[in-house]
Amino acid sequence: MKQSHPVADYMHAFFYQYLAEIRGLSTNTVFAYRDTIKLLLCFCADHLRKKVDQLNIEEINDKIVLTFLNNIETNRGSTEKTRNARLAGIRAFFGFISREEPALLKQCCHIRTIPLKRTEHKTVDYLDNNEMKAILGSTDSHSRKGIRDKALFMILYNTGARVGEIINLKINDLRLDSPGQVKFLGKGKKQCACPLWPETIEALNNYLKIRQPQNPSNEYLFLNDRGKPITRFGIGHIINKYAQKSSQICPSLNHKSVGPHTFRHSTAMHLIQAGNDINMVRLWLGHADINTTHMYVEIDMEMKRKILNTTQSPTANTKKNKLHKWQKPDILKWLDELSKSPELCGVKY
Repeated sequence: MKQSHPVADYMHAFFYQYLAEIRGLSTNTVFAYRDTIKLLLCFCADHLRKKVDQLNIEEINDKIVLTFLNNIETNRGSTEKTRNARLAGIRAFFGFISREEPALLKQCCHIRTIPLKRTEHKTVDYLDNNEMKAILGSTDSHSRKGIRDKALFMILYNTGARVGEIINLKINDLRLDSPGQVKFLGKGKKQCACPLWPETIEALNNYLKIRQPQNPSNEYLFLNDRGKPITRFGIGHIINKYAQKSSQICPSLNHKSVGPHTFRHSTAMHLIQAGNDINMVRLWLGHADINTTHMYVEIDMEMKRKILNTTQSPTANTKKNKLHKWQKPDILKWLDELSKSPELCGVKY
């Protein structure tokens, strides 16, 4: 009798050992993969008319996975980008299965070779110098919220950190004596340190003086109005509020979607525009693949303008006024003198 492999036997090892410990993925990525596998298993159970805990790996082949992916697009209204993200989670799961069960390798390969869909390549928004100054300048240095928000914006812009790295910052991650620096735990549990501007150190010191945690043992750096650790949603709300406020003095902000990652994009763009090597910018941002950093070169409008200024646009007047070689004054003068030559005047035909 052919052996079957219940899906339930692999769940714990996949999420707790493979994703979290071996691959070192972030908590948010693990949660995203969890949601994907949950959706897939529920779809397969309904499709096969079985209970989820009765599903076997052998029953989840490339055909049913493709049907699932098409379903989330057509019936759930997911975008192509979301479809690809779901497929990434499925690929990870069946990559793990292929390691655990070599007998299922062929089936897993069929699923892992399902191609990603091409998605529209959109440019990212970033803040130019005037827009960044407008947002930083809109904080109220006389209010508790304003002091906190100024410190938050300064460290976001100074470091280019991801919002997840900011909300997990603790006081002991800071070194505010000269030379100042901050330590982050980035993607893949990679530790990195970033130097701080004197202005950032000043803003952080001002904030620490008025910081009031609800629980005295709470060491998370940034707190919300209730004295609890600030959330990703909270930072997004704060940034959006200041972007709207600053748009009154800097109207170009009305045309941009400004969020926590906009600060990261802005840091990258300004580093590149300042002439820094792209590999150094990649290391600064913690990108594993330099192709991720290359997108900032693609959207660097200032650099593109400089390139454009090295050439001139063709105009109708340029064509009309362009003289052929035989029309140039020195040639015409020579021809005029040639016509008066005695030798030519005495020529008989």
